[in-house]
Amino acid sequence: MTCASCVNRVERKLGKLDGVQASVNLPLESAQVTVPAAITDQQIVDTVNAIGYTAKLRQPPTPYPAPSASTATDAHDAPFAASKLKPRLIVAAVLTLPVFLISMIPALQFPNWGWVAGVLALPVVSWAAWPFHRAAAINARHLASTMDTLVSIGVSAAYLFSVWQLAIDPRMTEHPGMAGMDSGALYFEVAAVVTTFLLLGRFLEANAKRKAGDALRALLNLGAKDATVLRDGTEHKVPAGQLRVGDVVVVRPGEKIATDGVVIDGSSAVDASLLTGESVPVEVGPESKVTGATINTSGRLLVRATRVGAETTLAQMARLVSQAQTGKAPIARLADRISAVFVPVVLVIAVLTFVLWLAFSGPGVDGSELLAAFTAAVAVLVIACPCALGLATPVGLLTGTGRGAQLGILIKGPQVLEDTRTVDTILLDKTGTVTTGKLAVDNTVVFDGYHSTDVLRLAGAVEAASEHPIAHAIAAAAFDGGRPPAVENFRSAPGGGVEGTVEGQVVLAGRTGWLTDNGIRISASQQQALAAAEATGATAIWVAVNGAPSGLISLRDTIKPGSAAAIARLKELGLRPVLLTGDNAAVAQQVAAAVGISSDDVYAGVLPAGKVEAVRKLQAGGAIVAMAGDGVNDAAALAQADLGIAMGSGTDVAIEAADLTVMGNDLGQVAQAIELSRRTLATIKTNLFWAFFYNAIGIPVAALGLLNPMIAGAAMAASSVLVVANSLRLRRFGK
Repeated sequence: MTCASCVNRVERKLGKLDGVQASVNLPLESAQVTVPAAITDQQIVDTVNAIGYTAKLRQPPTPYPAPSASTATDAHDAPFAASKLKPRLIVAAVLTLPVFLISMIPALQFPNWGWVAGVLALPVVSWAAWPFHRAAAINARHLASTMDTLVSIGVSAAYLFSVWQLAIDPRMTEHPGMAGMDSGALYFEVAAVVTTFLLLGRFLEANAKRKAGDALRALLNLGAKDATVLRDGTEHKVPAGQLRVGDVVVVRPGEKIATDGVVIDGSSAVDASLLTGESVPVEVGPESKVTGATINTSGRLLVRATRVGAETTLAQMARLVSQAQTGKAPIARLADRISAVFVPVVLVIAVLTFVLWLAFSGPGVDGSELLAAFTAAVAVLVIACPCALGLATPVGLLTGTGRGAQLGILIKGPQVLEDTRTVDTILLDKTGTVTTGKLAVDNTVVFDGYHSTDVLRLAGAVEAASEHPIAHAIAAAAFDGGRPPAVENFRSAPGGGVEGTVEGQVVLAGRTGWLTDNGIRISASQQQALAAAEATGATAIWVAVNGAPSGLISLRDTIKPGSAAAIARLKELGLRPVLLTGDNAAVAQQVAAAVGISSDDVYAGVLPAGKVEAVRKLQAGGAIVAMAGDGVNDAAALAQADLGIAMGSGTDVAIEAADLTVMGNDLGQVAQAIELSRRTLATIKTNLFWAFFYNAIGIPVAALGLLNPMIAGAAMAASSVLVVANSLRLRRFGK
């Protein structure tokens, strides 16, 4: 498939089968088809093949693919595949440059330069432009037309007319600077330039389409590839795909948990941020449930597998991403929609022009009258040649995306621009998008005359010997890169805390249970201080010195400095910000209040599948939804949203699932990305208006014989210059 017309044709043809519903996705070159029992898979494939395309059944992705496995349709052999377009683009560019220079600069012309230009342009308009000619032929066979039809006709008309001019008047380029002004003109450069620019646009599109399945592959590849299984007291390493329910898996510190299961022995802190977005590692012990692809940060665990293969949480998330991508609305490019009507109209006008000129010439048509009729008809085709129309979208897109790249904003394709124009609601993932996603010490409460600096320093010294992420945050706050005091008699308990002797004082830091296990009594007022800290959504850690509580250290995920200003800017753009997080309600409400989001627009405690449901719920209510996130847990929601925006500091999965990517971690770039996209879309629409304006004025004038083909070519060139100049204004965006 090459355009929106292809999508509509496949959907319409499949829809004619009794009881069949089809949703066709252009970037993925795939269709999700719902069929009754009476319809076979082969009937579906044959129906698509019958209208000029090649269909095959797409196998569902496996939860543990080989490194080379691809979950997207392999379109390497398609005419518009990037690998096929690249050599054509290179050849076209190399040959077009001398053709353009010779044709447009009289000082470079030499005797009979027209023949040289014609020979150089021939490979461009034939071999390089072959994908357009092939697509136009397939469409013509089914009585349809697309942008490819316009390109094929325009390029062929310009080239063949030029060859014809040289054939009837071989002397028209005998002298430099002359091209037969009285009998016509040469348009070899028109044919070559149109082909080269459009090949460039298609090459960039093909690259984007080739990456459409990367989100799913990246998500699947997060899973552990191998697992250590305990059998008869002996450890065996096996591929993760061979695990069975009931297997006991050994997970050492730093390793990924291979599959969903239940801990049967050991205690540890599990980093589940990739899947849940939670910034705080989850403490686990016997009977705790764990999820595949999460990371064991500290102690050794024995996990009994409860779900394997396609039933794991990771595989289910992969299905969510796949379903959301396949169900996306097809790209509807304005030029393609208009060309479906425009091309047949131009062809009819050209034929009518030729016929009517002969009819009004009276009996006994001579050579000059035949030439006049043919010249008028060719002038219609030349003025209708889609040079500006073909440049309108790719040049605007190239300039807009080029400026975006300078600003750290990546726009994946033309359909993204239309999506930014219509969105009215934006879902913001909290962790890593609105906040930094990293724990930091927020406050220190002290007891019994201790000073906060001393409590933090002693706790930081003993925590510096631990590998736990919370310990790292406390040590960083205490010493800021400096050297902590030496610790003696250090010991730690996974899920509990740490103990050590610092400067002669016995220091404990950890959870409430850790203190009570070590015989330390906590008073009622101190318990109230703990409850008050946790009520704000903070993670509170006890510090005890010489057997008595000395303070509480509160840690929380910190808000990014520019988040509040960015959300205010999003509101100015007409968007309603909604906060979405897997954290608890207290944390979510505090963050929302700090950045200016209404308390009614907060979704807390949301799991990955719940984030997709939140998007769908808003969409069902009539909202056009954008989603901004950075974690694996956001990937499915990014794909489901009408516009997915990934923070570049996040995971590859989120970036590949999104439509827009901001390479920094500043939420302000999200607002800037939406504004740039809208500006680029407006520029493209202006380009299309001027492209069609020249056609609307020029075609009737050419049909009346008042427009020499050379002037038609000049008008067409002027429209192209206007389109390019209008697009270049985007280079000043943000300055």
